[in-house]
Amino acid sequence: MVFFEAESLLYPVKKTSLKKLHAILIPAAVSVLLIFSCNKSPDIPESNKDYNKVLDSANRLYDANKHVEAIEYINSVTGQYKDLPLSQKFEYYAFNYNYLFHLKRDNVHAMPYADSILNLFNTPEIKAKEVTRYGEAFFFKGDVLFAENRYNEAYRYFYQGKLIASKDINDCALNDYSYHMAMIMYKQEHYRLAAENFKNSFREASSCDLTFRSFYRRQELLNNTGLCYSKINEPASALAYFKKALNYIDSNVNKFKVRDGALDAARGVIYGNEANIYINQSKFALAKKLLKRSSEINLRRGNDNLDAQLSELKLAHIYYQAKQPDSLIGLLNTIHGQLDSIKNQDAEADWNLLMAKYFSQKNEPQKALDYFTRYEILKDSITSRVKTLKEADIGEEIKRFEKDYAFNKLQQDNQVQHLYLKISLVFGLMFLIIILSVLLTWRKSRKNIKLLGSLNYQINQQNTDLEQALYELKSNGQEKDRILRAVAHDLRNPIGGIASLTQFMDEDNCSDEQKETIDLIRETSLNSLELINELLEVTNDGIKLTKKEIVEINSLLSHSVELLRFKAAEKEQQIKVKLLDKPLDLFISREKIWRVMSNLISNAIKFSPEKTVINVKVISRKNEVEISVKDNGIGIPTKVKDKVFHMFTEAKRPGTAGEKSFGLGLSICKQIVEDHNGEIWFESDGANGTTFYVNLPKADGNS
Repeated sequence: MVFFEAESLLYPVKKTSLKKLHAILIPAAVSVLLIFSCNKSPDIPESNKDYNKVLDSANRLYDANKHVEAIEYINSVTGQYKDLPLSQKFEYYAFNYNYLFHLKRDNVHAMPYADSILNLFNTPEIKAKEVTRYGEAFFFKGDVLFAENRYNEAYRYFYQGKLIASKDINDCALNDYSYHMAMIMYKQEHYRLAAENFKNSFREASSCDLTFRSFYRRQELLNNTGLCYSKINEPASALAYFKKALNYIDSNVNKFKVRDGALDAARGVIYGNEANIYINQSKFALAKKLLKRSSEINLRRGNDNLDAQLSELKLAHIYYQAKQPDSLIGLLNTIHGQLDSIKNQDAEADWNLLMAKYFSQKNEPQKALDYFTRYEILKDSITSRVKTLKEADIGEEIKRFEKDYAFNKLQQDNQVQHLYLKISLVFGLMFLIIILSVLLTWRKSRKNIKLLGSLNYQINQQNTDLEQALYELKSNGQEKDRILRAVAHDLRNPIGGIASLTQFMDEDNCSDEQKETIDLIRETSLNSLELINELLEVTNDGIKLTKKEIVEINSLLSHSVELLRFKAAEKEQQIKVKLLDKPLDLFISREKIWRVMSNLISNAIKFSPEKTVINVKVISRKNEVEISVKDNGIGIPTKVKDKVFHMFTEAKRPGTAGEKSFGLGLSICKQIVEDHNGEIWFESDGANGTTFYVNLPKADGNS
């Protein structure tokens, strides 16, 4: 990538001046160049890695408009580093080049740095590895040659740079090459070809990220395209492109508010170019208005004073044609004061011509002749310069460049082939050494292979033993469940009978002690039956499938609560129920969901104090039903919250009236709810009661 190399080359192609922007844009250009170069060459020796810090410091000084300090600093420090890699040398030379060429306009001292950059690429290997930088090196040299009006030589360097770098860069970078080709065509007065190249450059530049630099280049390309059309007398096309340039600037004002001065300078140049069209159309009032706006803007300090001078000369021509001698001589005297500081041969020639015309109108022929003589001398010099440029046949130059490039490429390829041959011989020798090393290693590893085989056999045997142990463990677990189910089943009948017998005992003739014993037998029997039922549920081997049906949820909850009101009444508790406003059917197992609700309500009764309220509520959501059971009991301590749903959990505790807990109920509830594709969870602060929630999916059609 090349940065701002064409700033000093734009006359007579009018480009918005960047003098005011040097303190901002040139250091940015150097910074981007440094970043680009660092990314390309990561193989920097350890001893020179801190040189990047030197470059960063120099850039910070440059950004602060301390240009001289930045140059003095980087030049004094760089001498302390030996054998800098190509990437860092490139950056150092480019830093000095940008300062001398773009800021100081010192072509003489910038040229050695351009040559030094080119000399970095002194071998075919480096040229092949650093293709992009190699192409840029030609750009640097071409810029200086262009600034010195050595257009044929400049074109050769631009053309070679494009040939070298075109295979390794994208459209964004190519726009610089197209831009320079357009500049050459403009200088040779091939305006239509120049316009096409400017348009190509704009299209390529549109792929760049929108930075201030890329934005500035794009508006310039639109302006230059319009100027080309004005040169071939196509005013409609010219004005259309000038309008595009102004609209492009206005559409990006908010993005670059801090650069208002630069945007004004750009507008000023375009106004001056528009005025040319209106002068040719004899629309002098409109032309005068635009020229005054243009010169007013670019006469400001730091703006394009040269463009302002050219606008003033155009305005002077209008004064001459309008026969306004006082306005004409006043403006010419103002311009004369600028010619000493703003050197431009074309402007000076035009000024002498206007002075000759003025004195001719004033009937002072001797003064008119003196000025006209100076004009002719300057005009001959300008004509000679332009003639030399036009005499060059760029078409033939291109063919010669292509032949030279092809010949040089063949030479480079030949050198590269010799290098590859040497490398192949080295690799061949290394390959033989590797083969010998492999053979020696193979002999030594044979014993290790046998040992590894023996170890592998032992590991496989151990894996077989582990698989057998796992199979036996699984079988033992299944046998345990079978025995547990059998025992629980066999115990259920006699214990159930005991519980039934206690219901028929005549307690009227029993003493208080006997009644207490009967109650203890009854309670123990019922608790035992509950435990047996839970054990049978837990040890279910999964063969029995859950039978689901359409169940009205309000009815199920009401039934569950009514069956347990007597149990709550024993502790003087109330169960409050809030049902849905209208019936709702769920596709569930009536018996299993009833068991879940009974278990949750029973737990709420068990773990709540006497004379408290238990709230049961059902809420309909979009795709599910949420049932909650809230008690005002002892809560669930934080340390056991993650264990309450475990089978045979250690989190079981006695109820508030000493009721027993087996630690199986919530585990069974979780199993049932998840079998229904639902969810169960609870909220408890460990002291002020607990709320259990159950989410069950709605049946199809009830969303």
